[in-house]
Amino acid sequence: MSENSESPKAGSQLPGASKEATQKSEPAKQTAGKPDVENPQTAKAAKPKLEDKPFKDFIRNHLLPDIEKAITEKGYKPSTLELIQGDRPVVGGSCWMIYGAIRPDRQFWLCFASDSIASKKTISLADSGTEPSLLEPFLIDEKKMTLQLLRSRLMQRLNGQQWFGAS
Repeated sequence: MSENSESPKAGSQLPGASKEATQKSEPAKQTAGKPDVENPQTAKAAKPKLEDKPFKDFIRNHLLPDIEKAITEKGYKPSTLELIQGDRPVVGGSCWMIYGAIRPDRQFWLCFASDSIASKKTISLADSGTEPSLLEPFLIDEKKMTLQLLRSRLMQRLNGQQWFGAS
């Protein structure tokens, strides 16, 4: 056996055979340790991101609990925190919004122009039982929306109102 594997004549007996054998073995060497993208059964499926979930599912099952946890960690319990569809505060027009009430006298509305977390967003706040009078753009320069970004910027905005004590 060692004569055939080491002999230069072994490859020269069938010239086409040695090239095919080399061609068949080279791709295996090139893709060793990498998923086979041509064969979907062997390729690993990428884990879907939270932010790619349907809008209502993402808000109700991930963002709202995360916001509630963040507010609770500040020592307050939201009396209301929900996703609703209704008229945008101040200017009107139907939209999806997260409505939150912290104690009976502090309320916020985080509004989405459509049922997408990437849509344009505005925020409105009301203190001491008053109606909201100002609608502000929210996260207008961000290209990628994430759970952490939405939560942290909302908390930053509420903290800016000194709703959780002095800033």
